[in-house]
Amino acid sequence: MTLNVPPGDLYWIQDLLGEREQEILGGVREFLEAHVRPIANDCWARAEFPFHLIPEFGRLGIAGMAYDECPGETPSSMLNGFLALEISRVDPSMGTFYGVHAGLAMGSIAACGSAEQRERWLPPMGRMEKIGAFALTEPGGGSDVALGLRTTARREGDEWVIDGAKRWIGNGTFADLLVVWARDVADDSVKGFVLRGDTPGLTATRIENKIALRTVQNADLTLDGCRVPEADRLPGARSFRDTAAILRRTRSGVAWQAVGVMLAAYEIARDYAVGREQFGRPIAKFQMVQDLLVRMLGNATACLGMVARLAQLQDAGQYRDEHSALAKAYCATRMRETVGWGRELMAGNGIVLDYDIGRFVADAEAIYSYEGTREINTLIVGRAATGVGAFV
Repeated sequence: MTLNVPPGDLYWIQDLLGEREQEILGGVREFLEAHVRPIANDCWARAEFPFHLIPEFGRLGIAGMAYDECPGETPSSMLNGFLALEISRVDPSMGTFYGVHAGLAMGSIAACGSAEQRERWLPPMGRMEKIGAFALTEPGGGSDVALGLRTTARREGDEWVIDGAKRWIGNGTFADLLVVWARDVADDSVKGFVLRGDTPGLTATRIENKIALRTVQNADLTLDGCRVPEADRLPGARSFRDTAAILRRTRSGVAWQAVGVMLAAYEIARDYAVGREQFGRPIAKFQMVQDLLVRMLGNATACLGMVARLAQLQDAGQYRDEHSALAKAYCATRMRETVGWGRELMAGNGIVLDYDIGRFVADAEAIYSYEGTREINTLIVGRAATGVGAFV
């Protein structure tokens, strides 16, 4: 057994990683414990992002590991999953920041970009010298985005003119590069474009008053006659099928994030139960408290086993839509249940930020919904199971 397996990894699933991958994960864990955990609650309370950590985050070298254009080691899907888990185990907001940048934005360029575009953008993004965002969701649409983007792209010579609006865009207020999805007015197809953060006509407004993932800088984007050169259109993005392929890959990462949140909730609640005394004894000695802890541990263990198998299917090239959809739907549902039990165990202290669990309870609500609601992912799995689509 690896000595630094988290307390919630009861079956030592982390041991599925190779020795070198364990070292990489250990280095990330040390960084998070030293630099992120001490400020996570304060950043969350103030809804401010720790920009000073981006260079140090970049020096970890993990953002570009999955991409051939970035120097360094090529990780397994298992390691990529554990990285998502580990970051979210400390701070789901930072896990979301990382997932948007390294998964959605870089993943779109890697999958749909030309060789020149990949060489131009991925290395600096891998070093986190350039931060990415992914602009798909719109103010009037969420799960129905496949039925028709309202943001439009119009070709004018060697440029494209993009008009429209986007909402809930993580990293959107400070991203250097934004992958924007728009509908070509000429052929009604969905295309992808990379816009610079300082593109004239692009306005990003931070969404205020969030109760979840408050450290994440989500933005409303307005695109008013934004001109993008043809050289910055992603040639491999020709329809919404290409967009969906990106989401299929990153959806598995969200399932890993959900497991990270469950492990955090379990660890927080377990430590609290051992240290908190009532009626002259630690509350860990009460049977009903142990029952809650075992339920939490069972959910986390079952979901960790699921996402670990999902990673194996990814590396074997046997990974399908229904695999990631089931993992996201199931793990996110169990996450919501698990953090609720943790808050219940901690009673009134569970709603005070100082005791940590409240942040995870709130952040779980956002993870539960983004990158495919439970209902939409259920329909994806249901279609695969029955051969009959039940979408509207």
